[in-house]
Amino acid sequence: MATFPAMSEAEQAYIQDNQPEGVPPLELTGERTLPDVPEENYWYRRHVAVYEWIAERCAGLRVVDLACGEGYGSDLLARRAAEVIGVDANPEAHEHARARYRRVNLRFQRGLVEDFDEQVDAAVFLQTIEHIHDPDRLLERIARSARVAYISTPNRLTLAPPGAEKSDNPWHLREYDQHQYRELLEPHFEQVELLGVFHARKLRAHELAIRFGWDRVHPALHLTKPFYDRFIPAISAGDFRLRPGDLDRSLDFVAVCDA
Repeated sequence: MATFPAMSEAEQAYIQDNQPEGVPPLELTGERTLPDVPEENYWYRRHVAVYEWIAERCAGLRVVDLACGEGYGSDLLARRAAEVIGVDANPEAHEHARARYRRVNLRFQRGLVEDFDEQVDAAVFLQTIEHIHDPDRLLERIARSARVAYISTPNRLTLAPPGAEKSDNPWHLREYDQHQYRELLEPHFEQVELLGVFHARKLRAHELAIRFGWDRVHPALHLTKPFYDRFIPAISAGDFRLRPGDLDRSLDFVAVCDA
């Protein structure tokens, strides 16, 4: 599996570039991913790929984006959905999202995801269940409020070191393999389909290059920084693909949950 700098390595190091006038930039803390931080582009595009896939399935629907963070995902969903509500408890993220993303069918609500109780067609909850102290309580609420839920989490087998219970990300309380993730979700929903997020295109080529020794070559030739300074900002959402099968090798799990 190809590796990239983890978000935790960038904590306190980067602030968003080139924000629109009147929009306060956010700092990269490791708890959330951000656009407009070139060094973070791999993680940001990995999230965008999933939001875009879900947006295609939310045309004309009323959608809640739980733990929406900076707001970019809610904005992507609002391009297709009839209405989107972005919910996040962080005051800085909430103010940033309200100032930056403005559509007639998009609003942001500050609050805990556990307290959201409006009825919606679809709930989107990406890369956050691993942060939650009582995930069963939250999943029960999501199942009551939405007809379908899209819930994603990192695959522990490809995020954490071999044999470890979790990665070193301090914000993650628990990480899951595919079987543990099913055991968490299935008691709360009528049907759960799991898809995996995988590298595609240039990221798949990078994976193959590593398999054939690229990680030995670039340090020896002092190419590491020049190469990745160009490669990482060039990654797009098209360099990731969602598909079923081979889930132990996936980067993230995306669960489609019918209530």
